[in-house]
Order: sequence, then C-alpha cells, then structure tokens
Amino acid sequence: MANYATHIAVGTVASGALATLTLAANVIDHSSLIAVTLAGVAGSVLPDIDLKDSRASRILFSGIAIFASFCVLFIGATRYSIAELWILWLGALIFVRYGVHNVFHYFAIHRGVWHSILAGVFWGFVTAILYRYMLGFHEGVAWLGAGFMLAGYIVHLVLDEMFSVDFMGNRLKNSFGTALKIVDKRYPAQSTALAVATLMIAFLTPSTSAFVEHITSRDMWSGLHERMLPHDKWFGLIKGPLLLTSAGYEGTSDALPSTKDSLVTGSVMPAGADTPSRQAPNAETE
Repeated sequence: MANYATHIAVGTVASGALATLTLAANVIDHSSLIAVTLAGVAGSVLPDIDLKDSRASRILFSGIAIFASFCVLFIGATRYSIAELWILWLGALIFVRYGVHNVFHYFAIHRGVWHSILAGVFWGFVTAILYRYMLGFHEGVAWLGAGFMLAGYIVHLVLDEMFSVDFMGNRLKNSFGTALKIVDKRYPAQSTALAVATLMIAFLTPSTSAFVEHITSRDMWSGLHERMLPHDKWFGLIKGPLLLTSAGYEGTSDALPSTKDSLVTGSVMPAGADTPSRQAPNAETE
C-alpha cells in the first residue's frame, strides 16, 4: 500500500484541484475554502485510522482528542471553576487519545470496513455535522466539506489499490481488491453495524437544499466551462492551443453557452438566509 507521505501528497494535490474549481465557481469565501480543502486532505489519510501503529492513526486520534477536549471545555465553560475545567479538559483528552484509541483498535481490522466507500460516506456525514453545528459554517459549506472529505477518502482507496499492482513484475499482489470496495463483505457484522451507524447519523445532517440547488446550477457549470482555458495567451505570455474565445475553442466549432456573468457563477448560500457567523460575502440575490 502507499505510505503516509504519498497519501498526504496525492490527497493535497487532489484537494487543491477541487479547491481551484470551487474558487473559480465563486461559491464560498476564502476562509471557508481553506476549511473544506483541509477536509479533503484529512480524508486522504483517514482510512488508515484502523492501522494502530501507523503515523496516520496516531495523528488522527490526537486531533480527535484535542477537538473533543475543547468541546468539553466550551460546554462546561460557564458551569465549572477553572480547576474543574482543567480536569475535564485533560480527562477528555486522555480518554479519547488513549482509551477510545485502544478500544477502537481492539475491534478494528486494517483494510476492513474502514477501507470502503461506505466508511467514506460515514465520515462525510460526520464532517457535514461538525462543520455545521460545531464550527458554525453554513449548511451549503458543510456539505461541500463533506464532499471534499469523501473525495479525499476515495483517493486514498484508489491509491492503495494502485499500489497493489506490481507493474514491473506484471502481477497482482495479495492485497489487490482489499482497499477499494463499496462495503467489506468479509466482515458482514461490522459492515452492517457501520451501515446502521451511517443511516442513523444521516438524520442528524443539515439540510442539503442550498447545496443541491447551487451545485446543479446551469449557470455555475457554464461559468466553469468558460473559465477552464485562457481567452488570450497563457499567463499573458504564450499563445497555446485550444484558447477559449467568445465563439468557442479556437479552431473548433464548439460554441460556448451564454452566461449573464462568467465570473460569478453561483453560491452555496442563498441570499437573506439566517446563517451562522461564517457565511460567504458573495452570495447572490435570488
């Protein structure tokens, strides 16, 4: 399988490519874009959470422990003394980092249920819930973060599957077929439990209406198509093939769809919505 550094590198590149499209579509502000991009990078290493002694697992559980400890701190901020808050914060940190970590790995099997698309959907739902209700992002941004998480997760699975092929020896390794799968049929009980958990948290996720409305916007996709290639010279210096003109691609008969504003192609946040503190400043008036 691919190592930690490879997963981070490829996951960062894939998330950066998606972030570029998101920026060009002008759907969220820059601070929110950084947050959803980080979700994609996290997703690219998250499947290895079931490998107890891996660097990815230690880092991920440390991050979860820090997040959980501060959640406990914020919840009890007005109810307990400073000394009690110190005890609660430290207790939550140790409990998650070592207690939950050890219990999880007692039951987890590497390349088991967590190396599946179903697990990616589960973590996508968790991301949407955390971004909306814990971090205060708009529901459209929360679902965009969930999409980045799932994309990063699938990149990890595909990369592991690619490393299961010995291209030099023209053979398949024994690990081939264990990374990229919808569900893990080898462990039906664990797969069923994960499916039930995924279904349960699906009911806790925020509304998808704003996200679906704008991600299916014809104007948004037309605008992305128009911005895909330069209209004049590459970087203002080099005239290359397939330059984009008002009539279509140079040298072809493909005409571009007309758009009212090619630079503003949509927003995941409806205008006038009562949103949390983190909202995009460029939402369009409908």
